Amino acid sequence: MKQTLSIIKIGGNVIESKEELSKFLTLFANLKGLKILVHGGGKLATQLAKKLGIEAKMIDGRRITDAENLEVITMTYAGLTNKNIVVQLQANNCNAIGMSGADGNAILAHKRPVTEVDYGFAGDVDTVNSELISKLIKADLIPVFCAMTHDGKGQLLNTNADTIAAELAVGMSEHYKTTLYYCFEKKGVLMDIKNEDSVVQYINKEKYEELRKDGVIADGMLPKLDNCFYALNKSVSKVCIGHSTMLTSKDELFTTITL
Repeated sequence: MKQTLSIIKIGGNVIESKEELSKFLTLFANLKGLKILVHGGGKLATQLAKKLGIEAKMIDGRRITDAENLEVITMTYAGLTNKNIVVQLQANNCNAIGMSGADGNAILAHKRPVTEVDYGFAGDVDTVNSELISKLIKADLIPVFCAMTHDGKGQLLNTNADTIAAELAVGMSEHYKTTLYYCFEKKGVLMDIKNEDSVVQYINKEKYEELRKDGVIADGMLPKLDNCFYALNKSVSKVCIGHSTMLTSKDELFTTITL
């Protein structure tokens, strides 16, 4: 019987607030079982770009990663944010190891082809090195992945953190029973954005289409839900969206995605 492995992605205000991040990392460190952490840091990268006088370019909420912005993203994601998370986990007696897709050839990707929009050095995942990651886990190390991959030819690529989490959950399902958690500041998918307790507790494909048509699910939540269904269709056992307290509290409201 396969062991259970939790892939947990954090984003939103959780990662931007020192206080919220500290609370989450304490919770994560104390979480029992095998686990992988994935993080983004888009707003922090935008803030650093501004300080450096570099324009952060966005189209429909998606970042355009030109050469200058790739440098900023590398500094923010793989550098400051990743190492800050790792050092706090070490302080919580959690033996974390910071990772990008390039480290150990963990995640290979290709540069997104130019269609109507040229996203620059944005990467779409090809393969996950599940053997390497399994070795790290068996060595009692906790991988902490930032939102960067590489093409195997010397090029770093900016890759959506939600996508990396989904691809890790899919790739690791060869060795483990994988559960994917998307943690952010809300309790889950909300029927009413102004009502924190209006959580849609279960969403299947039919419910998703209904909520999308009604405008309840929109903007950044659309690609997140697409990643959820992608993972479930590729042998991931369970996908949940909500506040990080869903990881420890049976009474906490959150959203479970099902096929």
